[in-house]
Amino acid sequence: MAKNKSITLCADDYALSHGVSAGILEALRAGRLSAVSALTNGPRWPALGRDLARGEFDADVGLHFNLTLGAPLGTMPKFAPKGAFPPVSHVVRMAMRNKLPMDEIREEIDRQLDRFQAVMLRPPDFVDGHQHVQALPGIRGALLDALEQRQLQGKCWLRDSGDSLHRIFLRGAQVKKALVVRGLAAGFRRAARRAGFVVNDGFAGFSEFNPGHDYAAQFESYLRARGRRHLIMCHPGHVDQDLRALDPVTVTREQELAFLLSPRFAEMLERRGLTLGRLGG
Repeated sequence: MAKNKSITLCADDYALSHGVSAGILEALRAGRLSAVSALTNGPRWPALGRDLARGEFDADVGLHFNLTLGAPLGTMPKFAPKGAFPPVSHVVRMAMRNKLPMDEIREEIDRQLDRFQAVMLRPPDFVDGHQHVQALPGIRGALLDALEQRQLQGKCWLRDSGDSLHRIFLRGAQVKKALVVRGLAAGFRRAARRAGFVVNDGFAGFSEFNPGHDYAAQFESYLRARGRRHLIMCHPGHVDQDLRALDPVTVTREQELAFLLSPRFAEMLERRGLTLGRLGG
């Protein structure tokens, strides 16, 4: 069987800051992305979401479900008692011990979905998670339940952040990180498909976010060992004060954006006969 020559390239963290969002919009206008994943719990989302909606880009727009950055949209006395989300290490530890307050998390899922739809005037084309929280045990079940209640089966695809061992080792990119996420996401694909949702087949894009490394060379490794619905995540954007205050990943976002907008990116795809496509399109 011929290998699928279409890949989905998704920019994460839209609405994290004005600079990040401006960079993602540049890449969209240049036709260098086929999906965008948006954070809706921050104060910048309504205005930046309207900019995204007005663009009418040929790209899937999804919810970047978030439990580890900023503040929840409602009170979460057990999960976020001080009004700020805990670090991802805490969320992972509690998920693996089955000690997450799932009632609070289920309500926050609905709040973030509602805020996406209030701005975009439609449900998300897909759902993934900041730092892959959508795939964690317990959280995945609450997310699937929320999406099923909204009858989004067949209308919304989900990011499977895991991949096969064979592909991870053939790719050779940030193997340790890919293996850790694969372990945390074990069973997600099966649960999502059983609930009636399409998921990607093949996932790449793990980075060490090192400004001293050649991002183009990293990206080339993401194109190896592709799945039938191959999804690559990326983190382009411009650095601004808001970003510096919120996230440690800064300079590499500008490096990723520069590569995506460069002839080198287009030539890399052309050499392999690859095109960007919407996983839900």
